[in-house]
Amino acid sequence: MKFAYRFSNLLGAVYRQGNLNFSKDGNAVISPVGNRVSVFDLKNNTSETLPISTTKNITCVGVSPDGSLAIVVDEDGAALLVSLITRAVLHHFHFHKPVSSIRFSPDGRKFVVTKENVALLYHAPGKQREFNAFVLDKSYYGPYDETTCIDWTDDSKCFVVGSKDMSTWVFGAERWANLIYYSLGGHKDIIVGCFFEKDSLDLYTVSQDGALCIWKSDTKLDGLVLKKSSSKPGPWRREGDEEEEDEERVEGEEAEVIRGKTEPPKDKKEVKNVRYKHRSKHFFNKEGEFNNLTAAAYHKPSHILVTGFASGIFHLHELPEFNLIHSLSISDQRIASVAVNSSGDWIAFGCSRMGQLLVWEWQSESYVFKQQGHFNNMASLAYSPDGQYIVTGGDDGKVKVWNTNSGLCFVTFTEHTSSITNVAFTSSGFVIVSASLDGTVRAYDLHRYRNFRTFTSPRPAQFSSLAVDVSGELVSAGAQDSFEIFLWSMQTGRLLEVLGGHEGPVSSLCFSPVQSILASASWDRTVRLWDMLDSWQVKETLPLTSDGLCVTYRPDGQELAVATLNGEISFWSPQTATQTGSITGRHDLETGRKETDKITAKQSAKGKSFTALCYSADGESILAGGHSKFVCIYNIKEQMLLKKFEISCNLSFDAMEEFLDRRKMTEFGSLALVDEGAGDGEGVDISLPGVRRGDMSSRHFKPEIRVSSLRFSPTGRSWAATTTEGLLVYSLDGSLVFDPYDLDLDVTPASIRKQVRLQDWVSAIVLAFRLNENALKQEVLEAVPHEQIPVVCGSLPDVYVEKLLGFVASCLEKSSHLQFYMTWAQNLLMLHGQKLKNRSASILPTLQSLQKSIQRHFDSLSKLCDFNMFNIRYAVALSKQKGLKRPMKEEEEPDEETSEEMSEASLEESDMML
Repeated sequence: MKFAYRFSNLLGAVYRQGNLNFSKDGNAVISPVGNRVSVFDLKNNTSETLPISTTKNITCVGVSPDGSLAIVVDEDGAALLVSLITRAVLHHFHFHKPVSSIRFSPDGRKFVVTKENVALLYHAPGKQREFNAFVLDKSYYGPYDETTCIDWTDDSKCFVVGSKDMSTWVFGAERWANLIYYSLGGHKDIIVGCFFEKDSLDLYTVSQDGALCIWKSDTKLDGLVLKKSSSKPGPWRREGDEEEEDEERVEGEEAEVIRGKTEPPKDKKEVKNVRYKHRSKHFFNKEGEFNNLTAAAYHKPSHILVTGFASGIFHLHELPEFNLIHSLSISDQRIASVAVNSSGDWIAFGCSRMGQLLVWEWQSESYVFKQQGHFNNMASLAYSPDGQYIVTGGDDGKVKVWNTNSGLCFVTFTEHTSSITNVAFTSSGFVIVSASLDGTVRAYDLHRYRNFRTFTSPRPAQFSSLAVDVSGELVSAGAQDSFEIFLWSMQTGRLLEVLGGHEGPVSSLCFSPVQSILASASWDRTVRLWDMLDSWQVKETLPLTSDGLCVTYRPDGQELAVATLNGEISFWSPQTATQTGSITGRHDLETGRKETDKITAKQSAKGKSFTALCYSADGESILAGGHSKFVCIYNIKEQMLLKKFEISCNLSFDAMEEFLDRRKMTEFGSLALVDEGAGDGEGVDISLPGVRRGDMSSRHFKPEIRVSSLRFSPTGRSWAATTTEGLLVYSLDGSLVFDPYDLDLDVTPASIRKQVRLQDWVSAIVLAFRLNENALKQEVLEAVPHEQIPVVCGSLPDVYVEKLLGFVASCLEKSSHLQFYMTWAQNLLMLHGQKLKNRSASILPTLQSLQKSIQRHFDSLSKLCDFNMFNIRYAVALSKQKGLKRPMKEEEEPDEETSEEMSEASLEESDMML
């Protein structure tokens, strides 16, 4: 088995914090999710997480006008320059202070970054290679408090900056003689948004208290005059004071410094300075209502202002008349970010508390996109038998089903009233079962999307474990308070038996894949094997060295793995009830030190253990995870560590580092435990005298990194883990691995293409699979004539049949040549079926991958065929109706018969297609 698994996608979370952006064409939303960036394609209904990550949670993202570059900045000010085309990190930079906003100029030549009370103008990275991609041009000082928002004029000549000191500052990006800086007031609260009018210097400013000010400029954009070079000191002069030296030392570069004052600059020359006039002021809040305005966006071509509020309401206004177009409540939580696409049709909203991402089409008043992750930790996951879906259960009591191809959630079940502890698919793949601490086990139907069974116990019990047998008829759940196991019938919903015998909470359950035997692990240091066919009697009791935390069967049912509290993984033979091996993996966890820990990470690691186990699809390896940022893969036969996956490098989580930062340690404790944040825009979190806003009970919370559940895909191509960060999927599909088979000097692309020209198809296929390059294999395969496929399949050596079948399964998932690859699969299975059946255990992942691809195409085609069939029948019925109404003529009779024959033929043809 290869271990070239790479991070593929992040599911279960669509938005955390920061600003949303649309792509250049307006068909994709770029959303920050923790310390990663996800791109949601709204046209194709897919999601992709970029293979980049910052060291802390991302706070702002700036996208270039051409859509090729993005600058991603985290909470500490560390920035990444990312190519959105190649998905690669091009440059690392550090601003050394938290950055509030970042914005490219419309011409793409410059960008502005605001940190603290400074606006920094940088030259944007060009197409040529540069040693330093971030070159500082000018530093603008003006506001007295932190800056909050930025906007550019359409010609990139000026930009405006809003601040928490209730002022707005207009700065010139070049040396304009009549506009160096201009300060605007008029507000009584923090500036949330400031926007230039299209092709104008006219301004709109929006504040947190729901006030909109409209400012009229007396100068047009083409009226800005370049300043001639002069040696006289002025606002553009280089100053040698300490502040500027500190700024230069921070940036590492020299730049011009512009220091604005509250009164406009005086110029004795004849050039008339730009002046602004307060035209009007409007208020969003009604009388007696107070609702914080939290986010705003303006679409210049259509003159539409979108504003989001703390109550989850958003407004659409047409400016400058301030006409209300639309008002709607999309959530009961604060709207943290708003973005409008280039055409102005779609509006994206991000709600950080709920983890919601919504895209609203305001003209048709409908959702284009609506996704929400688990806003608490995920507890469990399970793959469907074909690997096409993943079901997750969370501490928020929700059960969500995700499509592995699109990466999106398509159904959410909310019947549980407490945390979900475990979820499972039945063997049919159309029923999901979930266990919860609310004392119920529920079964859901994926055909009708409803909860059709609810299993309960005679006495209230909190279910901590769950298992469904191979047939899907038996459902079992273990209780953590009564130490019992409950068995129900899926068909009738009745309680069949209560299995007693454990002397501690039942931590894990697992049915054998080949027999009706249930394995249960408990804190009483035993694993019990229950025979479902023999009156539910205990078949064997396996003694453990410590408390049992997790138990799982190998896919062939011939081995049992148990994780215990002392950090060991023990392997047992279910037939002989003997231990076949063990792995001590406590030191491989490498747990970090929490900020509240009084002992070192090395000492705390002695109490850590694996809490999640999962066999690989071929049964040769096992995945293990627990209270750590690492997932370990062990080889069972050799009992050795093969690879460790670091699931996150996000320092915003707790227990990430082995040692605490000594600079934060004081005689009173760690400074990291002091909550200094100002909430999420609604006021302070800590109770202070005179504070009238904010949640006084709210406190800073830093979640601990951990892996709660692991599952291998039945196809063997990927595995998934539920973590504090979300649902992480690691896949082989995206990795470029050169893995030749039986390579020789004669095996070259030239020799392979020569065999294709000679039409020696079998030799060409064998050579291509020996070189094992996907592009070349596809080229050779698609060169084989359709009628030659049965002959080629029949004369193919046995060793290459399985390899070709696996390659056909992967091509079938992505290729448009559906019938061609289906013919290959059919002939391979028909001609080599008996030999493949003898090796069914080893090729099971390949067959399941093939089934997944065929099922996906069948689902999409069946809908299309149904639609076409009903259209044809409607057209035939319509033609008959018209024929009856029309007067009959002798010469028209043959035509009518012909039309009826044609309609019958078309119906037969459509039925044949189906």
